[in-house]
Amino acid sequence: MGLRLVTATPEQVVVELTVSDAHLQPFGLVHGGVHAGLVETVCSVGAQLAAPPNVNIVGVENHTSFLRPVREGTLRATGTPIHVGRKAQLWQADIHDGQGRLVATGRLRVFSVEQQPA
Repeated sequence: MGLRLVTATPEQVVVELTVSDAHLQPFGLVHGGVHAGLVETVCSVGAQLAAPPNVNIVGVENHTSFLRPVREGTLRATGTPIHVGRKAQLWQADIHDGQGRLVATGRLRVFSVEQQPA
């Protein structure tokens, strides 16, 4: 998708994306799947960083809401934890345009799966 990682910690993950023609649906707007992908990315990276060693994170639910159309510019997605438990985590993501306007928001629920010995 052409993401640029800005920050990645267990408390916050930030990525940026410069909108190109590849991100647009036929009506010239950023495709909803791009927004959902940004939510999935920042939240799952953060959840993995917050997880204990030898645990993999798997997404089980992505709920993304689209608030305003975007046709061009830069998008900035910020993911932060709402709940980090032993078996499940819930993360929130907000996506802003270059003018700082909230254009989409979402939540990702993930489960922790222990790595199996090889």
